Amino acid sequence: MAGQDTSLKEQENPQERGILHVWTGYGSSGIPELLPGFGSKVVLQAALGIEHGLFLTEDGEVYSFGSFPWRLDCDTRESAVPILEKTLVGLHMVSVAAGSYHSGAVTKDGAVYMWGENSSCQCAIESQRQVPTPTLVTISDPETSPPELTQIVQLACGEHHTLALSLRREVWAWGSGCQLGLVTAAFPVAKPQKLEHLAGRVVVQIACGAHHSLALVQRPSPHEKKQNSEKCHHCHQLLLTMTDKEDHVIISDSHYCPLGVVLSESDPKPSQPDLENHSPSLPSNHTAESHTTGLPQTEQPEHAPSVADQVELAQNPGRTEGGSTSNSLLEPNGAPSNPKPRSSQYPDEKAVKEYLRKLSDISQQDDPVKGTHLPCPQTLPSSDDARPASPTSAAPSTFNNLMVSCASVVGERVAATYEALSLRKVVNYYYQSPSLPESSGSSTASGGTQHKETREERMKIEESMPDKKSFSLGDIREQGSEGMCRRLSLPGLLSQVSPRLLRKAGHARIKRVSLTPTPGTDTDTNLPSLQTELWSWGRGKEGQLGHGDVLPRLQPLCIKSLNNKEVVQIVAGAYHSLALTARSQVYSWGSNTFGQLGHAESPTVIPRLAKLPEGTCVWDVAAGQGHTLFLTDGEFFQPNVYYSGQQVVHDTRNTDHSPTYTKQPVLLSSCSKLGYINSLFAGGQRCLALADRNIMGYIASLHELASSERKFHCKLNDMKNQILRPLLGLDNLTSALGSTLSQLLQDAASKFSKLCYLIGQHSFTLNKFLHSSKDVKTLVMLEHSKVFLDTFKEYSSSVGNFVVVGGFQALAKPTVELFSKNLQTLQRLSEVTDENVAAADLLHILFYIPIRHLHEYARMLLKLATCFEVASKEYHKLQEVSCQCEALGLHLKKKQKEAEYTYSFWKTFPGKMTGFLTRHIPTLSDSLRKPERRLICESSNRGLTLQHAGRFSINWFILFNDALVHAQFSTHHIFPLTTLWIESQFEEISNPNALKITSPEEQFILTAASPQEKTKWLRAINQAVDQALSGVSDNMALGLGGVMRVEPPISRTASYTFYKDPRLKEATYEGRWLAGKPHGKGVLRWPDGRSYSGDFKNGLEDGYGELIVPCKALKKNDHYQGHWKEGKMHGHGIYKYATGEVYEGSFQDNMRHGHGLLRSGKLTSSCPSMFIGQWAQDKKMGYGVFDDITRTPAITCPASARRVGWSWPWTSRVPSSVQLRDQPVGGTGGEKYMGMWLDDARHGNGVVVTQFGLYYEGAFSNNKMAGNGILLSEDDTSFEGEFSDDWILNGKGVLTMANGDYFEGTFSGEWGAGIKVAGMYFKPNLYDADREKARVLKLGKLAVDPDEKWKAVFEECWSQLGCESAGQGDVFRAWENIAVCLTTGKRQHKDSPDFRSRSHAQTLESLEIIPQIVGPITLDKYEAIRKYLIKACDTPLHPLGNLLETLVAVYRMTYVGVGANRRLLQQAVNEIKSYLTRIFQLVRFLFPDLPDGGSLIPVKDKKPLGSEEGNSSDNGSQMITSCSLLLPVLLPRLYPPLFTLYALDNEREEDIYWECVLRLNKQPDLALLGFLGVQQKFWPITVFVLGEKIEIQSTTKDVCYASAVESLQQISTTFTPADKLKVIQQTFEEITQEVLTMLQEDFLWSMDDLFPVFLYVVLRARIRNLGSEVHLIEDLMDPSVQHGEQGIMFTTLKACYYQIQHEKLT
Repeated sequence: MAGQDTSLKEQENPQERGILHVWTGYGSSGIPELLPGFGSKVVLQAALGIEHGLFLTEDGEVYSFGSFPWRLDCDTRESAVPILEKTLVGLHMVSVAAGSYHSGAVTKDGAVYMWGENSSCQCAIESQRQVPTPTLVTISDPETSPPELTQIVQLACGEHHTLALSLRREVWAWGSGCQLGLVTAAFPVAKPQKLEHLAGRVVVQIACGAHHSLALVQRPSPHEKKQNSEKCHHCHQLLLTMTDKEDHVIISDSHYCPLGVVLSESDPKPSQPDLENHSPSLPSNHTAESHTTGLPQTEQPEHAPSVADQVELAQNPGRTEGGSTSNSLLEPNGAPSNPKPRSSQYPDEKAVKEYLRKLSDISQQDDPVKGTHLPCPQTLPSSDDARPASPTSAAPSTFNNLMVSCASVVGERVAATYEALSLRKVVNYYYQSPSLPESSGSSTASGGTQHKETREERMKIEESMPDKKSFSLGDIREQGSEGMCRRLSLPGLLSQVSPRLLRKAGHARIKRVSLTPTPGTDTDTNLPSLQTELWSWGRGKEGQLGHGDVLPRLQPLCIKSLNNKEVVQIVAGAYHSLALTARSQVYSWGSNTFGQLGHAESPTVIPRLAKLPEGTCVWDVAAGQGHTLFLTDGEFFQPNVYYSGQQVVHDTRNTDHSPTYTKQPVLLSSCSKLGYINSLFAGGQRCLALADRNIMGYIASLHELASSERKFHCKLNDMKNQILRPLLGLDNLTSALGSTLSQLLQDAASKFSKLCYLIGQHSFTLNKFLHSSKDVKTLVMLEHSKVFLDTFKEYSSSVGNFVVVGGFQALAKPTVELFSKNLQTLQRLSEVTDENVAAADLLHILFYIPIRHLHEYARMLLKLATCFEVASKEYHKLQEVSCQCEALGLHLKKKQKEAEYTYSFWKTFPGKMTGFLTRHIPTLSDSLRKPERRLICESSNRGLTLQHAGRFSINWFILFNDALVHAQFSTHHIFPLTTLWIESQFEEISNPNALKITSPEEQFILTAASPQEKTKWLRAINQAVDQALSGVSDNMALGLGGVMRVEPPISRTASYTFYKDPRLKEATYEGRWLAGKPHGKGVLRWPDGRSYSGDFKNGLEDGYGELIVPCKALKKNDHYQGHWKEGKMHGHGIYKYATGEVYEGSFQDNMRHGHGLLRSGKLTSSCPSMFIGQWAQDKKMGYGVFDDITRTPAITCPASARRVGWSWPWTSRVPSSVQLRDQPVGGTGGEKYMGMWLDDARHGNGVVVTQFGLYYEGAFSNNKMAGNGILLSEDDTSFEGEFSDDWILNGKGVLTMANGDYFEGTFSGEWGAGIKVAGMYFKPNLYDADREKARVLKLGKLAVDPDEKWKAVFEECWSQLGCESAGQGDVFRAWENIAVCLTTGKRQHKDSPDFRSRSHAQTLESLEIIPQIVGPITLDKYEAIRKYLIKACDTPLHPLGNLLETLVAVYRMTYVGVGANRRLLQQAVNEIKSYLTRIFQLVRFLFPDLPDGGSLIPVKDKKPLGSEEGNSSDNGSQMITSCSLLLPVLLPRLYPPLFTLYALDNEREEDIYWECVLRLNKQPDLALLGFLGVQQKFWPITVFVLGEKIEIQSTTKDVCYASAVESLQQISTTFTPADKLKVIQQTFEEITQEVLTMLQEDFLWSMDDLFPVFLYVVLRARIRNLGSEVHLIEDLMDPSVQHGEQGIMFTTLKACYYQIQHEKLT
């Protein structure tokens, strides 16, 4: 009990635990004794070989005792005193194993150490017959790359082989013999190899006999492996075949897999060349050879040979029926027939015999230590007595199904043939059972001869023993207490089946019902699975493989008869095997020479139950050479030991060599004095037991708990097998009970089976717990108490449901018929002594018996708790689980009474319906009577009435556990309790006994007859509502440490379907409620497919939510996601229409209202368009931008002189810019409108641009160009005048050509399609006097004013701050609204990856704190405001951040794509300035103390302001402007589209500038300096490049003023004018620094000296878009710096730019 020593009331003495006792035999010779010379260490595990043993102590040390012939030192080869294995000291071993003459141990890290006899490489060491000391064995998996070491958890050792179980539940083997299960012919196997035939299965335990192996495997779940039951699971051949003869049908089940699993094509190939294409097979005509052992005992008996196959050939005589593997076909007289050759896995039988002889020769090698080893069976010549091949398995269900299917085909033709042959007689006629233990002694003593009875005598014996069970050599299925009817067949016998038998099998009265939980259930994840299979392989001469024959198996084969027995432990003796089940039963098979199987039944080649006293529960077994030990429950929970097998005689004077043995298991009374035995071990002739002394009652309490659980599990199994299974198997059960009751019974049986399975798992874990260190903290009951409690609750609920509907009363009749009116079994299991109790009551009592076990749990756990200190953690945990069990027991008892009360109510229901319509009674009963519904109280006694009800009205209120029912004269209403609110105090109360009931759609007032009745109903309803909401009753909650609530919560989560509200009729709401109204998060679904998911408030959609509306016509959905208010879309949202349109913006009253973006269609559709702007009442209203991506204006430039209505006034040549040709401006580019809207139409001032450069600004009316406007083409041809429609000129105007010529007059016609002109033509360029008349066109005067743009966006921001209009609101409320926006937004977008990437938790937390900016603004306060604005604008959840994000979106929407038109530059710049002004107004509202733009902030020192944009007007103040505060935040986001417009506008002059730059940069540095007029004193003589001094030569290039050039190049990487001015200033400083270095004296720059040097730097910097940079700085620079130092430097750069354009290159 590591870990609990400090909490026990007394310190535990190590001598009290793990006390080791050894003895041999039974009776007077079997007196357990302590090992001599061993100290007081605690022993955890032991293992015994033939003549030696070893054990493991608690501190991980290994001791050995007995005979050790493998040791080098002769003095240490024999020792009765335990010897410490010093080699293993410090390795901390966790497991030991012993073979016949070798040993093994496993460390806590999974390493394996082996030592002892190694003649067959059973120690995994080559070329060494003896391994004297523990040696490390390397087990690596070659399938991994690189090979990984395999961790081992268990070892098992035989005589010539060893098995290891890895942490991955794979089996590894080494040694020699067919018991390895490996596909190899090279023996011995020294290197551990993986057993591929069990790959993919979960192996839980392994065991080794002398020459056979066992593996306990977890059964795969159905979804993991679906197998065809009609085919063999190993070789996939048909199990059954059918041949239709003339007068009968022959059904054969002679399929045989002699070697178990056959490797598939995908399995690894054997290493030997001769086995590459063939799996090992075994001929069917061989039998086992007798053998002897080196033990002082008689030789093992041989089984009598079996009969040869009787074979009837089908129409194709070349092969046997069913794929029989017999190598010879015998006629009935025994003469061999000569069939045609058949396919085989070996080319001929000689190869098979040679292979088997090789196996036998290897294992028959002489061993000087031991006697003669058991050889593998040899093949014998075929004879009449040779044993036939036996099939592996054929499922009974498959066979029965095949028989039934044959019956309809064959009919009476089979009847005559069937009567001549009895299957039962034939089975026993051809099979000779092995001698019983009573006679085996005498027979073997006389030389091993065995009496052989004639076949006729055996048939007589069979007739006299009608209860003798038949068997099949391939698939033995035990006829246990389950009463299953098994098929009768013999391998090779072609059974002729009678139609009467087929009809009887097809209409069996009882059918098999599966009551076993599906593998892989929830309990299997926390507890060991009981769904196991037992696989065996190796030698089978004594039947120790359990397959019904004595054939060897070279590969693992499943023992089908144990598949449903819930085997939990396997043990292998030398020549016999045992399996312990969860039901505390032991199955044994194999050699029974000395009665070691614990029974005297035959044949012993199949698993049979060991015959222990009735009621004995076995929980541990051990097997030796010829004996078996059983550890069982005894009196007062102290374990008993039973011995079965050979008696060991120590008296050498006894001349009688006849061995004595037990006829049945014998109780070893001497073991009762050992204390509380926890484990048994056996090996050779020895027995070993580990025992504990009772410590403060702790050990006794543990054994009592485990014993109680084993008995409880046996009780549940008896109920399942003797009552439930037969009842469920009745054919007429469904007709007797009806579908509803049958389903409820099936559900109760399923829950019962789950409970039984859980108890079995718990019983097994308690067994393992007693074998281990017994640390109470590892008790499964404590670790997974919830699993137990939930299982009991589920079972109780299912039984209660069955009670409510009168299930036991209906089940009584089938029960009486089933047991033939003899209810003794039912009475015994129900623990009822009164014989007059009715069957229904007996069933009722029986089904509720398991619930009582909860009190037993509580008692036992409390008893265990008293063994610990009250302050210990163990005590508190045991006390807690004990209270939970006791509380659940009381709770389930209450639930039982509720179910009985409800049944009584429904039983008397018609009598309570006095005054109701008779025809209404069945309808009301049918609609209300549900299995899971329980009655709490009802008002048939007039205890509760409806207020203001009529005199003759009938109102009956029934309170169930899930609903309140109001029944009236002919109708009734059901109010679910989860959506029911009750008030005892309310405003309109007039009667002190009134109760107000509120449901989602109704309110009514009830009046109680008295205050007591009011209190009763108020408490009952409140408790019922609370239980319906929580699912746990008050009593249960109190027992689990909960607090009883006076009334249920007013706010709750529930589901409800509306039936009256017109808007919500038939809609189902699931979510949060408040006082009868949906309030909080919820989901609303309509039957037509509509659904809303989101926030509710007072029963209406309010907050953030998602709406889906199906569109049946388009078979798509409308989808809205956004904000709601009072049941309508209100606020920002995204609406995706089924037509493909998407609107993202503001809503009001379910209509688009405010700023929004509408996308229509896609680029590939016929009408893709996009509108972003202001909406009102679902229409475009106000300023907006409409981008029609594919619109093609069918217009050309207005230069078609062929259609103009005037002539040239002179005969001179027409200028080339006015050529008489059409200039197309259409195409597929589309156009963009930026202007005012009214009722979805363009109305007011606006601008239109097209992709090919056409520009229009002017008035619109009714969606047309109407009024004054200006139109420009790409070649600068312009028209300013009147328009009447889109692109149609109509009225006075002026048409100006690109060269300055213009027309003035009246125009009419479509632009580009022909224009009529009546007016005058002017050509100012011809005469100097007319030059002043040249027209200068000013754009933007007819466009929308920048301050009128996007007003809705700013209005929404003001609204978010709580202001009705700009600047009108409370500042403190505005800050509160900001905090609300941040909190709600963070909650709504917590799972959004975009949100997590842009807004981090720390930023949000800092923004939720209101900045404390009070009093006059100082430099520090100004800096705090600036930093806050940066964070706010980076967070879209902040109103300012959302505003900035929206402005960036609309700006890009306007000036990207078609909007990238050079004529829009000035509008784009003015729009940014408008943004700055309006945002600055918002900032000043939030920070009222911030002065207006242009104010000065006093600066304490002369240090420049930390912000990049600020610039001191003098050394004592700092200028505040919107540019300096906001432009660094805004401009970087708008820079790409803005700079693109600058580049387009300055394209021509920048091309000239760039051409000059490229040409001038071809010159070397000195030449360029001279060309630019730089004074020679400013010419560098030497420069440093990468730390190396370089002298300037005439050819040197790009090294002079390199630092200044590099500095100036950074201007293209900045965004704001302030940053660009800083770059210019840094460039000047670099020039000055370099000049100072050259001159070595102070000097003062003059512009004449500075300008040429700076011009050189500008040329060498090679800035491609310097003109755009200059114009951007000039337009957006802070006015406060224009006349300062930076302003002068910028002017110098600007002058350089213009100088380069006009520089003469010659």
